[in-house]
Amino acid sequence: MNMSKNDVRIALLDMNNNHPNQGMRNIKELSQAFHKQSEYEVSVDVFDVRYKNEMPNIEDFDIFISSGGPGNPHREGYEWEQKFADFLTQIWEHNKNNEQKKYLFLVCHSFQLAVIHFGIANVCKRKSYSFGVMPIHKSEDGDKEFLFKNLPDPFYGVDSRAYQCIEPNQEKLDELGMKIVALEKIRPTVHLERAMMAVRFSDEIFGTQFHPEADPLGFIKNLEDEKNKEAMIETFGMEKYLETIDRMDDDDKIVLTRAQIIPRFLQLASEQIIKNLVFG
Repeated sequence: MNMSKNDVRIALLDMNNNHPNQGMRNIKELSQAFHKQSEYEVSVDVFDVRYKNEMPNIEDFDIFISSGGPGNPHREGYEWEQKFADFLTQIWEHNKNNEQKKYLFLVCHSFQLAVIHFGIANVCKRKSYSFGVMPIHKSEDGDKEFLFKNLPDPFYGVDSRAYQCIEPNQEKLDELGMKIVALEKIRPTVHLERAMMAVRFSDEIFGTQFHPEADPLGFIKNLEDEKNKEAMIETFGMEKYLETIDRMDDDDKIVLTRAQIIPRFLQLASEQIIKNLVFG
């Protein structure tokens, strides 16, 4: 294909606030792998949103991946919070008014920020911190979700969160054309509402509460944090904890999820961008 340099421009938004993390390493790896394997010319740039207050200009990029990160997703008065809210509004408005769309993938903390921004659910603190490899269940809409096409039901993802998105506002979801495509595991003995685990915000915007970018190496590295290890043992018990570590690189669990969701998102978005460049 003979297109101009950097047909597809990817911006990665680092939301980790200078905390050590595996998520950005994983997201960078997936983006670089796409860059190397793609038939298109691809550029990848990183913006440190919370620590350095950096934010991409949406006109300069086609695809955005915004990472997870620590802390409270509700506003605490930082300058970056309004910038990120404006960024979400700009992408939404741009896509409403332009043929050439912008594509956005939101992970964990970024997902919570978007849920709050659009007012589609209650984002509140969990009773306890959740960390582990969890079964994630597709909703009825999730059965038709392109990014989940090659995943079983349930599929598995790394969960790492102190907050949850519950009590969806169905009226608001319908008004905005958004769909809940995944829910957390079914727990018959726990009388609490199941949290939203993924939302199709629009044809171009997708978000997950879990970490689809996670790999076995990063997961094991995160267990060096005592808080994560304790949370996992508290959730599963020691036997299940040891079994999970043992099965960490099973091909049908987080390895499969990592190989499917973000790569499929990047491929689909790029195809649409190139199609509009050629025919638009």
